[in-house]
Amino acid sequence: MSTAALLTLIFFVALVYASVGHGGASGYLAAMSLIGNSLPAQMSTSALLLNILVAGTAWLTFWRAGHGSFALLWPFAASSIPAAFVGGWLPVLAQTYRWLLAVCLLVAAVRLCLPTLRDVTRCQAPPLAVALSVGGFLGAVSGIVGVGGGIFLSPLMVLRRWATVKRTAAISAAFIVLNSIAGLAGRLIAGRLHVESLLPLVAAAFAGGLAGARLGAHHFSSLWLRRWLACVLLISACKLALTHG
Repeated sequence: MSTAALLTLIFFVALVYASVGHGGASGYLAAMSLIGNSLPAQMSTSALLLNILVAGTAWLTFWRAGHGSFALLWPFAASSIPAAFVGGWLPVLAQTYRWLLAVCLLVAAVRLCLPTLRDVTRCQAPPLAVALSVGGFLGAVSGIVGVGGGIFLSPLMVLRRWATVKRTAAISAAFIVLNSIAGLAGRLIAGRLHVESLLPLVAAAFAGGLAGARLGAHHFSSLWLRRWLACVLLISACKLALTHG
């Protein structure tokens, strides 16, 4: 029953997140913290691998639909990739990891509860220094916790009018994939790359990610789904915050 519940949650998380160009790491981590007894290193590695799969599908789908922009992506990626590598390489105490993850899940839950951000037509790319600073900070968080950073980057891009909603989804998907690869590379160098029987999770994430990316790249209104998922993230954040040892 626990395996079936986990696979169902993984599919649902992948579908909802991929529809907005995200990889879903925060959702996968929430699911694994609620169902199962994985260690932090196993959880973050699994989430990053699923991130690459789901966000990679979204990246391809959104960019093929004409929403991508390398000129907008590269300043964020240039600083986030090395920062994510260092974050993945750094050792983190289990309790510290739980607190950091709880904060990330709380932020993600709040973001998912909000209505869909209003699209903009007149956009302007951020100054280079701002993009590099944002990318570096989010890359470090991504590498340490095992998320891709898209849940933080996408609302910032739309609110600051750096990109339209569809372009933001395309940039976030690419950003997540690159950070996740860098974070995994850091864990590999540090000898903390734990891949534990991921095939069922990969299948569930791929199916959900493919469906979500196709829906999101064309048309998909998923506010009620995102709010339901936000409840899962909030419960997981509370559980992590109350877990000792």
